[in-house]
Amino acid sequence: MNPPEDVLASLRELRAGDLPTHGGRTLAYVYDSGLSEVDSLGAAAHALASSANGLDPTAFPSLLRMENDLVAAASRLLGDVPGVVGSVTSGGTESCLLSVLAARDAHPEITAPSIVLPTTAHAAFHKAAHLFGLRRIDVPVDPVTFRADPAAMAAAIDDSTVLVVASAPSYAHGVLDPIAEIAAAAAARGVRMHVDACIGGWVLPYFARLGAEIPPFDFRVPGVTSISVDLHKYAYCPKGTSVLLHASAELRRTHYFASAGWPGYTMLNTTIQSTRSGGPLAAAWAVVRHLGDDGYLRLATSTREAVSRIRAGVAEIEGLRILGDPISTLIAFTGDDGFDLFTVADEMKTRGWYVQPQFAHLSSPANLHLTVTAANHGSEKEFLTDLASSVDAARASGPVVIDPAVADFVAALDPATLTSDQFAGLLTAAGLGGASGLPDRMAPINALLATAPAPLRERLLLEFLGALYTP
Repeated sequence: MNPPEDVLASLRELRAGDLPTHGGRTLAYVYDSGLSEVDSLGAAAHALASSANGLDPTAFPSLLRMENDLVAAASRLLGDVPGVVGSVTSGGTESCLLSVLAARDAHPEITAPSIVLPTTAHAAFHKAAHLFGLRRIDVPVDPVTFRADPAAMAAAIDDSTVLVVASAPSYAHGVLDPIAEIAAAAAARGVRMHVDACIGGWVLPYFARLGAEIPPFDFRVPGVTSISVDLHKYAYCPKGTSVLLHASAELRRTHYFASAGWPGYTMLNTTIQSTRSGGPLAAAWAVVRHLGDDGYLRLATSTREAVSRIRAGVAEIEGLRILGDPISTLIAFTGDDGFDLFTVADEMKTRGWYVQPQFAHLSSPANLHLTVTAANHGSEKEFLTDLASSVDAARASGPVVIDPAVADFVAALDPATLTSDQFAGLLTAAGLGGASGLPDRMAPINALLATAPAPLRERLLLEFLGALYTP
């Protein structure tokens, strides 16, 4: 046996190579309140309940109580409408999956069901359609504002539609879709309407209380039948917890699963998972209970100020342009032709910041994405100074040059017939073969991937993911 202290030392050594999860330096993937007691409280609560199993609420009534408390808190925040029920899930993707599953199974008479969603909807809905066998109807958004087009969404609804989706806000650009108009169109056809508020649901209500003009997007809007909101985002809870709310118990019923057709216990599931550790649930319950309404209002105040300062500062940097009109905590910006944005991301990383590259898609150009949290408050000037320096460095270094032979090799690949040998050859050509690992600078790789059509990029990255997860 290895001594516990040695194991923990090894874990700390492994974690030393990760992006920082605190301090506001990683503007993607993590949500930092900047309050150290929140982390310690969440960890302690997680440890107290990690061995409990959410599979059977009658065996562990503490988990039942905590889940109902979290659902009630989310319901109060998102309209405080009577009759709303919900479930705590492992994250936004599971919440979105269940919203689609519930809509599909509510209409077994529709043999080829479809979902209608704007092209800016989260890819979790692509995953849901893939897993549950629904036809996806992608509706173009406004090419300038990136908001869903209510008329186009309404026109896309037909007799096979079981669910319409909109975002509050969309992840890619941080803009709020016209929820009321889309919900009205769905209701007129008797179709469910899901609002993906995974990233905005716990912060937009507080922004509204602080004076921001936030159009209604929750259960106060007629026609909204379900909403997803992640607790591990702007509720600042440990990962991974999300809440899926339904406007009524009848609407929720079809996302539940039961099976008595085997000799074991009758299997009852409120989520896709069966066994569920009580740890994440208890951690979220503790953090929400600790921070309370006043605490979240203070965190929203800090976050809103940070967003405002960063947005204004980005707009002042020569060559940068904000995409759309973000109203929440997400900012996406693109650049002019004088420099490479992927190089800017690399330069920011050398200065201790992680910003997320996003590839061009339809009218959305290649851009850099920022997820701003309360922990960014106070460091906005430093961030903007480093961003301006990174743009200058990218402009000085010139465009990323792709080896024509490698570009031709990629252009000749067919995602449907890509072989392991072809992928290995591409890795070698791109300098990723052998035991070299990831390069320090990703701009050349991202520039190469940007030349590939989306289906090929998906296949290449899946192959790369498989290579990473090979011991």
